[in-house]
Amino acid sequence: MQRKFIIAFAMSVLVGGCTAVGGADGVASQQPEAVPEAVVEMAAPYQDVSTARVLPEDGCYWYSHSGPVETTLLPLRTVDGRPICTARE
Repeated sequence: MQRKFIIAFAMSVLVGGCTAVGGADGVASQQPEAVPEAVVEMAAPYQDVSTARVLPEDGCYWYSHSGPVETTLLPLRTVDGRPICTARE
């Protein structure tokens, strides 16, 4: 019984080390640029503005939310729930 436990523990440690490191697209995320002060003032207080960055796909600000299970990108929103985006050309 003890031998099975040790083998299972060793396998979980070995397999646990096989995780991908990087951003949401598998590429290491770059250091985010400084968020303009106007965006910081518009953002709701419960969001981590220090991790916010503009995604080129939609031109909106997204921030990293660290939940109890995983870290994911969420749209940066105003107090009334509207997403904060850059002006389109």
